[in-house]
Amino acid sequence: MVQQVHTTKGGNMRRMKKAIAMGLATMMTISLAACGNTSGETTQETSGAATTENTGSGENLTFSWWGNQTRNDMTMKVIDMYCAENVGVSIDGQFSTFSDYWEKLATYAAGNSLPDVIQMDYKYLQQYADKGLLISLDDYIESGLLDVSGMSEDNLNIGAVDGSIYGICLTVSPPAMIYNATLLNENGIEIHDNMTLDEFFEKCREVYEKTGVKTNISYNDVAYLEVFMRAEEGGSLYGDGALGCKTADPLIEYFKIYEKGIEEGWLISADVFAERSGTTVEQDPLVYGETESARSWCAFKYNNQITTMQNVVGDEIDLEMTTYPTKDPKLSNYCKPSQLFCVTRDTSNVEESVKFINYLLNSVDANKVILTERGIQTNSVVSEAIKDSLGETDQKAITYMNDVVIPNSSAASKPQPDGAAEVAALANELVEKVCYGAISAEDAGNQLFEKGNQIMADAAAKN
Repeated sequence: MVQQVHTTKGGNMRRMKKAIAMGLATMMTISLAACGNTSGETTQETSGAATTENTGSGENLTFSWWGNQTRNDMTMKVIDMYCAENVGVSIDGQFSTFSDYWEKLATYAAGNSLPDVIQMDYKYLQQYADKGLLISLDDYIESGLLDVSGMSEDNLNIGAVDGSIYGICLTVSPPAMIYNATLLNENGIEIHDNMTLDEFFEKCREVYEKTGVKTNISYNDVAYLEVFMRAEEGGSLYGDGALGCKTADPLIEYFKIYEKGIEEGWLISADVFAERSGTTVEQDPLVYGETESARSWCAFKYNNQITTMQNVVGDEIDLEMTTYPTKDPKLSNYCKPSQLFCVTRDTSNVEESVKFINYLLNSVDANKVILTERGIQTNSVVSEAIKDSLGETDQKAITYMNDVVIPNSSAASKPQPDGAAEVAALANELVEKVCYGAISAEDAGNQLFEKGNQIMADAAAKN
C-alpha cells in the first residue's frame, strides 16, 4: 500500500531554473551586505506584527526570522506574550522563507536599517560579526541583563566570534533523515541508524522496487553535502581561504550519488521541483506530492523539523528519523547549533533588544509555546521545565538526539567563512546539471573544486 501525501497548493509556481537563479542571487548578496552593493526597497511579502500595548512613550522593536507557518504562529504568540508582560513595548514580527530571509537582510544592511533582533544561522554568524553588523553581548551578560546561567559554557560559546559573544544559541538540532515509517513498515522495509552509503542505496532501490516512491537527496539544498564532507578527507566542505578537501575526489563521489540515482531510476526527477516555490518544509516531497514518482520516502532535514512535517501529513502516516548515511557516520553525526538570536548594529534600543532575547532564552512560558520546533533548548533549566509539555514528535526529537546522535558523534563544524554561500549556490547548480544529464559527476566535482577554491580565495582576499 502506498499513501497519497500532499498539501494544499498555494502561491505562484516558479520554474526551477528561475528558482535556482534567485537562490544564487540571494546567497551572493550576503557577502555584499556590508559594502553597500545592494539597493532597492524592501518588501514585506510575508510579515506580521504581534499584538502590542503601546502607551505612546514605549519602545518599538523589529524582530525578523525565517521559518514555516508552524514556527510563525508560535513566534507571533510569544511576541504577544512578551508585549503583554512589558506594557509600552511593541514588536513588529517579520518572517520570511529561508532563501528570501538572507536577501532581505542584505538589503536592510545596505540601507543601515537592519531589524533590532534577528534570527541567525550558525553558518553565517562569523560573516555578520566580521562585517560589523552585530553588537557584542558581553557587557549585557556581565551586567546580568542577559542571564545565561542556565547554559553550559560550550553552548554559550557557540555564539562567540574572536572571544566575544555576538549571538545566543537557544537551541541545537542534529541532522536527521526523516522518513515515512508507515510506508516502509507496510512493505517490510527496515531502517537502522548509522547507515553507510551502500546500505542507503540498497534501501533506495528496495523502496522504489516495492512502492514506486523515489528518493530526494537534499535537492537545491547543500545540507547533505555539508554533512557528507564531514566524513571525507579534510572533515569539512570549507577551509581557510579554500575548500576543505585537497583534491576533487570527495566532491566527485558526492555527485556520483545523484548520477547513480538517476541511472538506476530511484532518484526523484529534477522536474518535480520545477513547479515548487523554494525549499519549504511543507513542499518537501516527503509530505507533498500526488503520485509515487513525485514523492520521496525520506527527507534530509534536522530533528526539530519532524514536528512540522508530522503536522503536515497528519495522523495516518508515522514519521521517524535516523542519521544521514555517509562513509563514516560517527564523523558526520553532530549537534548543529540550530538558531542564534542577535542584536544588530542598527538597533535604536540595545537594552530592550537584549531583554527580548533574554525572554526567549529564559521564559518557561515562552518555551512551552515554542517547544522543540526550533530545536532542543540549550538552557537546561528551561528544558527540564517544559519536558512534560512535549508531544510525541517532540519527544522523538529529544530521544533521537540523546540516544542516537550524541553517543556516536563528533564536534560541530566551525561557522562558515566568507564565500561559503556562493560555493553552496554553485554546488546546487551543479547538482541540477548532473540530474538533467547536462554534465557528468566527474565534471561537476572538478568544477566545484576549481571554482569553489577560487571563490573562497577571493572572499578571503577581501578581508
